[in-house]
Parts: sequence; C-alpha cells; structure tokens
Amino acid sequence: MEYILETHNLGKRYKNFKALSDLNMHIEKGSIYGLIGKNGAGKTTLIRLICGLQKPTSGNYSIYGISNLNKKIIEVRKRIGAIVETPSIYLDLTAKENLKEQYKIIGLPSYDGTDEILELVGLSETGSKKAKNFSLGMRQRLGIAIALVGNPDLLILDEPINGLDPEGIIEIRELILKLNKEKGITVLISSHYLDELSKIATHYGFVDKGRIIKEITNNELQLNCKKRIEISVNNIKEASKYLEQNCISYEVISDKIINIYDNVNISELAISLSAKGCSINEFHEKEESLENYYMNLIGGGANV
Repeated sequence: MEYILETHNLGKRYKNFKALSDLNMHIEKGSIYGLIGKNGAGKTTLIRLICGLQKPTSGNYSIYGISNLNKKIIEVRKRIGAIVETPSIYLDLTAKENLKEQYKIIGLPSYDGTDEILELVGLSETGSKKAKNFSLGMRQRLGIAIALVGNPDLLILDEPINGLDPEGIIEIRELILKLNKEKGITVLISSHYLDELSKIATHYGFVDKGRIIKEITNNELQLNCKKRIEISVNNIKEASKYLEQNCISYEVISDKIINIYDNVNISELAISLSAKGCSINEFHEKEESLENYYMNLIGGGANV
C-alpha cells in the first residue's frame, strides 16, 4: 500500500492551546480522503502544516516518503496544489490572467497549459470577464484551477463547497471526481457537508480535539451504515453456522453481537436459532448516515 501522505504523532500548540495532539493520518495514493471534524477540531491547522504555512511543535509528517525535517520537502511540496480556507484570487483580473500570475509565482517558464486548465474546470468561455463578476461557484473553480498550475499529484481543498448553492456544489463535486479519475490526482478534502462528502470520498479521517480518532474506507463505512439488524446471542458459533448454512449475509462484530444485512423475519430466526441451542437476547434495527456515524463516533455534539 502506497501512502502519498502520512503524519506521525503530529502536534501543534499555540501558547496554551493544543490545536493538534499526536495526530496520525494515512492517505493512499489515488484516493479521495475526506477529513471530517467539528469547527475547531484542527482540520485547517493540519492542512496549514502540510502545506508548509506553519511548522509543527511536535511529531512530523512525510509526503511521498520525504519527511518535513528533510530539506527535500521544499521540492516535494511543489507536487501539491491547495486551497486553504478561501481561494487566492485577483478579483480585477480574468481567469486566464489569474492563472498567469500563478505561473509567475511558482516560476514556470511559459504559460503553456492555461487553456487546458480552464477547459478542465469549465471556465474556458469566461474570456475578458473579471473574477469579481464571477459567481461564488465560478470563483471556487478558479481557485482549483490556480491550485492545478504545475500539475500537482496531490490536491488539498479546505471547505471547497462552503457557501455554494446546490448547482455550485454539484459542479465542484463533479470536478473533484474528474480530477481524481481522469488525472489520477489524490485529493484531501475537508468539509462540513457530510452528505455531499459521502458521494465522492473513498476514505475518511474523523478528527476530534486535534486527533484522528478513526480512519475508515468508504466500503467499510457503507457496511457500517447500511440497513441491518443487530442481534445479541448467547452462542455466536451456532448463530454464525445457521446464518452461513442459510446464505444470510452477516458479520460477526464481537463474541455476542452479529449484524445481519439481509431481510429476515426476526421471530422465525429466533425460533430456528432456539432449536440450535442459541437464543437471541436483544435485537435492534439500524441504519446510519455518515453524519450519524460521525456523531456516534465522537459521542454526540453539534456543529460539524
């Protein structure tokens, strides 16, 4: 498994406030990694550290296997494109002029590729229209276009759909998927819009109080969140054997708990298991959204 980005017990302190504490994160190459946490959980601080805008006070991180303590990290960071908090846009310039300014900033010798980038983000027809006259969604796409200058392998987006209308959200979602699937760009994206994030992310990192408390793949999350019947039994071996023999989809959670994913008649199941010397002590029907999963993970709270 190849990780494009890893953090190792990463910490950041501002005087008496710990923004990050022993944070460990692993982002696979080619993934769309959704970073989820409440306001103040440490998401933006983490992104600022990775982008080199601030230095950690403890721990370290590596990008493509190069540690932030290594001088080569400066070259490696050139493979990153990022929007941190809000896009850096010159409002009195056109989309193409904004891209040219970014070319100058990172020292590229020519403006080759500007038209391709604008086409990619859906801004090729904006012509002489200045960015101050763009919609919020267009400005966000321009910000992503600027982040794409230099052909980055890793794209970091901090709240990219914040404040957008439904149409703008769809445009950004489709753009992120396009960049990931067609260009092979790994994406780290933080967002409050958990339902929207669940439509694109392949992996998740849940942040609480400056730490990653859970990393999970989308496939694992779907298994946890889909509709199921959770049963508590006194004989896990016999219950599993019966479910296996009757081709009922299930998962053993612990030495007492089983999740059943097929539609079953619980009364008939209880009678059948009882004949095998296995009794159902409790059962619950469950179906979770990403937001519910997150809230249960951190033990409640609001303002995600």
